[in-house]
Amino acid sequence: MRTDGRSRAPHAADSHDVIRVHGARENNLKDVSIEIPKRRLTVFTGVSGSGKSSLVFDTIAAESQRLINETYSAFVQGFMPTLARPDVDVVEGLTTAIIVDQERMGANVRSTVGTATDANAMLRILFSRLGQPHIGSPNAFSFNVASVRASGAITVERGAGKGETERKTYTVLGGMCPRCEGRGSVSDIDLAQLYDDGKSLNEDPFTIPGYNGDAGYARVFAESGFLDPDKPIRDFSEAELRDFLYREPTKVKVGRINVTYEGLVPKVQKAFLSKDREAMQPHVRAFVDRAVTFTACGGCGGSRLNEAARSSKINGIGIADACAMQISDLAEWVRGLQEPSVAPLLAALRHTLESFVEIGLGYLSLDRSSGTLSGGEAQRTKMIRHLGSPLTDVTYVFDEPTIGLHPHDIARMNDLLLRLRDKGNTVLVVEHKPETIAIADHVVDLGPGAGAAGGAVCFEGRVAGLRAGDSLTGRHLDDRSAVKQKVRTATGALEVRGARANNLRDVDVDIPLGVLVVVTGVAGSGKSSLIGGSVAGRDEVVSIDQGAIRGSRRSNPATYTGLLDPIRKAFAKANGVKPALFSANSQGACPACNGAGVIYTDLAMMAGVATPCQECEGKRFQASVLEYRLGGRDISEVLAMSVTEAGKFFGEGQACTPAAHRILDRLADVGLGYLGLGQPLTTLSGGERQRLKLAARMGDKGGVLVLDEPTSGLHLADVELLLGLLDRLVDSGKSVIVIEHHQAVMANSDWIIDLGPGAGHDGGRIVFEGTPADLVAARSTLTGEHLAAYIDA
Repeated sequence: MRTDGRSRAPHAADSHDVIRVHGARENNLKDVSIEIPKRRLTVFTGVSGSGKSSLVFDTIAAESQRLINETYSAFVQGFMPTLARPDVDVVEGLTTAIIVDQERMGANVRSTVGTATDANAMLRILFSRLGQPHIGSPNAFSFNVASVRASGAITVERGAGKGETERKTYTVLGGMCPRCEGRGSVSDIDLAQLYDDGKSLNEDPFTIPGYNGDAGYARVFAESGFLDPDKPIRDFSEAELRDFLYREPTKVKVGRINVTYEGLVPKVQKAFLSKDREAMQPHVRAFVDRAVTFTACGGCGGSRLNEAARSSKINGIGIADACAMQISDLAEWVRGLQEPSVAPLLAALRHTLESFVEIGLGYLSLDRSSGTLSGGEAQRTKMIRHLGSPLTDVTYVFDEPTIGLHPHDIARMNDLLLRLRDKGNTVLVVEHKPETIAIADHVVDLGPGAGAAGGAVCFEGRVAGLRAGDSLTGRHLDDRSAVKQKVRTATGALEVRGARANNLRDVDVDIPLGVLVVVTGVAGSGKSSLIGGSVAGRDEVVSIDQGAIRGSRRSNPATYTGLLDPIRKAFAKANGVKPALFSANSQGACPACNGAGVIYTDLAMMAGVATPCQECEGKRFQASVLEYRLGGRDISEVLAMSVTEAGKFFGEGQACTPAAHRILDRLADVGLGYLGLGQPLTTLSGGERQRLKLAARMGDKGGVLVLDEPTSGLHLADVELLLGLLDRLVDSGKSVIVIEHHQAVMANSDWIIDLGPGAGHDGGRIVFEGTPADLVAARSTLTGEHLAAYIDA
């Protein structure tokens, strides 16, 4: 083959080597203009709330997805989510964006790690081909498919106007356990937790969330005609009690409306037990924990499968056994299968399972409920399908992929990000960890502050330039905390004996009280199993997990933290009116926009349009409500204040409100002084939400505070603030237990409990207990080695 050795002029297509953003104003961005190199790894950093996600997710990735959606017909777009155009002048050079975020995976009790990654689907095909005895198609091994059999007469048309009646039988062979319906557990409901049997239906007897006297459910029971609404429930006859608790769905008329009446027990089962517990709101989860007892199904032993599906085996292993294995062990088992007839299937399955191991999730099992995965585990699980993808020249967008990773695992994650780049992809990463910032080809630092004080590009260029520059990130990039030499003395201990949850191996440990304790270890070593299973449920223990804050566009820091309640009462007392007037979700709401502040116009398959309400000018309240004042301000002006401004307002003078001031102090303590009281929760960053939850729960009664990775989403400078807060909590008399990977938190602790040595069945043991200085001196564990390297760096 001959080639022309002479140099050629660059091809016009090769000039499109950057993503160009001009005039981005989404959320707090201030006319940001930037050029991001394609086929490179770019890390976006800056303090929490500085505008990183607004630029990467809400502008670049959102515009890419919107433009792709517009390539479909109007009919297809009608079935797709409508995406508004980001507030930006120009975005050029975009490629297809694949977003890998930290959103929890599903809220369905039937969703598992296996179903979420297609590993289950491949295993079902494998067992339908090789399993002995052979029982049927892949559906026969699915716990989401029930076995169905029906027979009857059908009419078959034969010729003009002629028909013959034939008897047919319809059969579907599924793998669902008939007793638990594929859930793996059965429930028993404590009726005493559903209602007060000393009250009548007219006396609001229900103790179920959402079943108060004003709710439609309670009215249906009272006016159904089946029950005497004035008789105490304990005096119901046997027939009345059966109708009240277990009656089948029946049409009744309540007032002038036809509704369906159903017994209380099946109604509660449908409303609460069909949902993933981890995705429930805290008060609903607390009710379910009180009222419902879950036990492994006796029919399937928790495997979710019926007897036929469990009976078919390959080399003595059934599909339930395979799904219960640790994925690293399952990968080894699959590698041992040699069957030419299914060679392509085995190769695909091997690749998927090995990807789990490669990404640091080999300690999971395929039958693990997807709702129990942490945000970091969920994000890495979503990465599985992209690792071996043949796609190139796409844009991968990651949101803090190192969350939940031990320092030992971060190097492996960095390698995966570089491999995606080296295949010719553009990789955009929002990240705070110095280890990941260090591998970037290009760094964009946003700030200088958070919220209104951020939204500008402080630095753009290589890591060396960031380190030498004067931005907040550059100044903190090489921060190292010294190991605490003088530690506090414990005032007591929480005893844990024989802990065996998940992979724990009869763990006995005394957790010191009155000090700052850090529980660490590689991902999957058993940290959360130890603390969540043996400590979090005790009296006097307040546990703050990684669960996402859930709220609509009507929710804001004032409503989430409970701050609005004392504010409303203070306004009501000062003006001699009801507190409900000062809620935009209640009597005080503007009638034109129902308290939303904006009018939403639905434009079918086009993006909806939100315009400020002309009636209330976006203030959300009726004009008459805004006439009432406290300390010279109306309620809309108070909600427009920042936390710092509101702290001064409610701390002195006519508006002095101690209950509100205490909550504002906690918000300021966690570094959220810049946040607006009425700012919608949907506009907060991940780090801001994490700290908002911490501030809301810090006031809970309890002497022991358990925090699960509180540094998630925090900038290097914010970590310093967190360390100061943890020290103040301990000095105030609380015992603080932190599950954490960040070396600065370890170095600042009084006592470290290190689990390991590995993950899954290679972990589950205490490998070190002692002070940070002792851990560094011993260097006997992976954590000790990494902490020593961090201190010496």
